[in-house]
Amino acid sequence: MAFSYIPFLLLAIYIHALATLSNAGGHHIRPPSPGYRPSSKFRSMSFYKGYRNLWGPNHQRLDNKALTIWLDRTSGSGFKSVRPFRSGYFGASIKLQPGYTAGVITAFYLSNSEAHPGYHDEVDIEFLGTTFGKPYTLQTNVYIRGSGDGKIIGREMKFHLWFNPTKRFHHYAILWSPKEIIFLVDDIPIRRYQRKSVATFPLRPMWVYGSIWDASSWATEDGKYKANYQYQPFVGKFTNFKASGCTAYSPRWCRPVSASPWQSGGLSSQQNMAMHWVQSHYLVYDYCRDNKRDHSKTPECWG
Repeated sequence: MAFSYIPFLLLAIYIHALATLSNAGGHHIRPPSPGYRPSSKFRSMSFYKGYRNLWGPNHQRLDNKALTIWLDRTSGSGFKSVRPFRSGYFGASIKLQPGYTAGVITAFYLSNSEAHPGYHDEVDIEFLGTTFGKPYTLQTNVYIRGSGDGKIIGREMKFHLWFNPTKRFHHYAILWSPKEIIFLVDDIPIRRYQRKSVATFPLRPMWVYGSIWDASSWATEDGKYKANYQYQPFVGKFTNFKASGCTAYSPRWCRPVSASPWQSGGLSSQQNMAMHWVQSHYLVYDYCRDNKRDHSKTPECWG
């Protein structure tokens, strides 16, 4: 009798293969488990315990533990951490605006632009707004000592997501240590940027920021679609704030946090498998694979 089950087994394998193939076309399936969830290792904080409004105070509202910021034709809004950090885990659960959001950026990032204007470091998670029926693009980026000086070098990797980020809150995080930067979505590593030289890695203290603003000149399909204020306000919601690590004022013996089960950092084999799954299914741009780029300026791409 066991032999008769073989056709059903083959059919199950075939259906699984079809699901995997269809996923590449935008259908959502669950990614493999990373096996370790760093967000559970760090305590959430209330917004005002760690952050302050930076701009657009009239476009920012705190309800219970959720912060809402919005953009309309008069202003956007942004917030900033009270303390600068030299390493740490920085996360927030974010829910995005549905519908037409072209030209609008909702961002969560690290930067020292106010301390080093024109010559700053930055580590970005940016949600690039979109048109009806098209998915958001999550852009990760790393800048090192460059802005406003004509020498800015972006290190963009862009992803679509395996879920609809407008339906509910999802947790997005940056793990920054002196030897690597790891971007995570719901505890799944999507990108690991390793320190290969001092010239290609941010090492100066940075603050944590969040914002929503009009970037019509480039945000959606290189500026093809602009912000349309017929659909205002454009809203971003943030909650479950986490910022844990070594501040700029911590003693030298403060140990950097890790995104993996090991204090030494890196990723476990299971985390690596989950990251490669995301990159094989949802990566839509990698600066290292862009033949139009001058890779003499991005030597970390060489291996």
